[in-house]
Amino acid sequence: MYEERPQAGERLYLLILGMVLAFVAVVGQLARLQLGNPARYYVQARENAIRIMPWPAPRGIMYDRQYRVLVRNRPMFQVEVIPQFLPEDKGEALAILEETLQMLQTPPMPVAGPVVATESLTTTVYGETMTLLFSNAQAIWEEVEDERLGAAYRPVVIARKVPRWLALYLEEQRPSLPGVRVRAVPVREYLNGPLLAHIVGYMGPIPANQWQTYEARGYRPDQWIGLAGLEATYEDVLRGMDGEREIVVDVQGRMIRTLSERPPQPGYSLVLTIDLELQRQVEAILRRHLEEAGAPAGAVILEDVRTGAILSMVSLPTFDNNWFAAGIDPERYQALLSDPWRPLLNQAISGIYPPGSTFKLVVAAAALEEGVITPRTRILAEGELWLPNKYFPDDPTQAQRFVCWIAKYGGKHGLINVEQALEVSCDIFFYIVGGGYQDFPGLGNDTLAYYARQFGYGELSGIDLPGEHRGLIPTSRWKRLTYAESWTTGDTYNMAIGQGFVLSTPLQVVNATAAVANGGILYRPQIVYQIVDAEGRVVRSFEPEVIRRLPVSDANLEIVRRGMYLAVYGPRGTARRAALPGITVAGKTGTAEFAADLDGDGRIDRNEQGNLPTHAWFTAYAPYEDPEVAIVVFVFGGGEGSATAVPIAREVLAAYFGVDATPIQQASPEGGD
Repeated sequence: MYEERPQAGERLYLLILGMVLAFVAVVGQLARLQLGNPARYYVQARENAIRIMPWPAPRGIMYDRQYRVLVRNRPMFQVEVIPQFLPEDKGEALAILEETLQMLQTPPMPVAGPVVATESLTTTVYGETMTLLFSNAQAIWEEVEDERLGAAYRPVVIARKVPRWLALYLEEQRPSLPGVRVRAVPVREYLNGPLLAHIVGYMGPIPANQWQTYEARGYRPDQWIGLAGLEATYEDVLRGMDGEREIVVDVQGRMIRTLSERPPQPGYSLVLTIDLELQRQVEAILRRHLEEAGAPAGAVILEDVRTGAILSMVSLPTFDNNWFAAGIDPERYQALLSDPWRPLLNQAISGIYPPGSTFKLVVAAAALEEGVITPRTRILAEGELWLPNKYFPDDPTQAQRFVCWIAKYGGKHGLINVEQALEVSCDIFFYIVGGGYQDFPGLGNDTLAYYARQFGYGELSGIDLPGEHRGLIPTSRWKRLTYAESWTTGDTYNMAIGQGFVLSTPLQVVNATAAVANGGILYRPQIVYQIVDAEGRVVRSFEPEVIRRLPVSDANLEIVRRGMYLAVYGPRGTARRAALPGITVAGKTGTAEFAADLDGDGRIDRNEQGNLPTHAWFTAYAPYEDPEVAIVVFVFGGGEGSATAVPIAREVLAAYFGVDATPIQQASPEGGD
């Protein structure tokens, strides 16, 4: 038996028939594609080859008042994964991701150098710091899978701050790493870092709980926004308007050519009122004095009394906002958050503390304006005062003792008027003027609170920085709601010397001082002077903005100013060491007690004499004859204002006016608060 094989002709026939059928199938498929639903397939093909790529707008930069660059943009390389271009097979994709991480963690050595050191997700590659956002390939794969569900072309960033040489090396390996790409993105460079960190701020990813808000404003998920300082306040001004490019890509996602493009519109830039060199000098002066005093924190502000422009604002401790420029290491960020002295906090506008005797400027002005006292009213200050208990007025054992700072040294101020009371910072005088005593009526809490708010205490100034605190000016109603207690005369006494429940920021103190100096105009403090476009043309200039005029006559303010002059040049002035050659300074010291457990032993800190620790304050303006600038100095736990804050102010004012900082007067023999 044998199998009958087809003849040659039959085989040729079958071959031709097969070819015809294959040709018909191809033609049918082409017809189906082109005639059945050509638009849909055209769109699919176009989507596979054409991409709309965002073209980020250059963010506006920042200058100081002399047009010195403070903040600019620089390119940063980052490694990304495009989910759509990774193999769908998990094993193949993981192999690519593992190889990419291996190249990032142990790259070929470009030059002789140390072994790569890895700590957490921050890697040091031959002296250059790089941030890895994922520790293993599986974590990247899980993120890729999430993105494939709704945003297959949205990049997943796996490394930032990649050194240029390593970025070029990875780019060379791209043919063997489908789905992986290297991209240069702009990041902020803060040229002075810690010196201006609290002012210019920093940027970061859009917070998850705010994403919908920013999406509605046209932001992409991978964009960063200003999170602090001027970066946050002027986000809409600085960001500009993104453009886009329509490009053709190959199967690996690499660009082949550009079809069309819409250039971005650069963001506007900011010109600040801050003087960089002055800021540098002020920071150095404050830092040195904090170290000498063993104080952990402090602030200095210089304000132009004629406009409200902030010329310098220093807050210590500080931080380097360049740490945030390309994504801060979690361990470093946690260290900033856990630091007990809060370096992220701008002490100048967000720190709230009892203002101490600097608040007496308000009390003096209010008492004169209300007619509670006249310039010639004299009050006997014996160093201590016993306030009778209103329920047991005839029982001396129920009376409450209030003392003046000079009582610690066994002294008293005697019979003094308001100018002299400001000169020597007499607590007894202001207790009586504020809360009354025996037949002397005093201002009372409500009137005192009214004038304090008129001077800007207890309210936001509106400075163009986020995070400003309004402080606290207490009232009888506030105390009832907060403590369920009635207001007492003793509360008014404490309030009259800037203690008790009163809390203020250094900005509020200097702004009130500026209003006293300029004749009663409370300006809104300003940090930004101009907004300019990319060519330097002025888009907007910020004119001085008046919050209000103080309800105090210039005659009464002149009496207050005279008291501030005596504080520096009077025979018993508490700020005698503030005097400068050729420049007449008028000021007011302050020493404010506070209760705290700074050593962590669970008890309120007190010194050997049983006294609470104190913050040191000093506020002043100069020149006295023609006021130009106001200053406030605050030193946390710095002791007496006359001893710690006054020398700082003297050196800062000397730097501003360009005169010798050597003190021309000795401290008052009585000392000072």
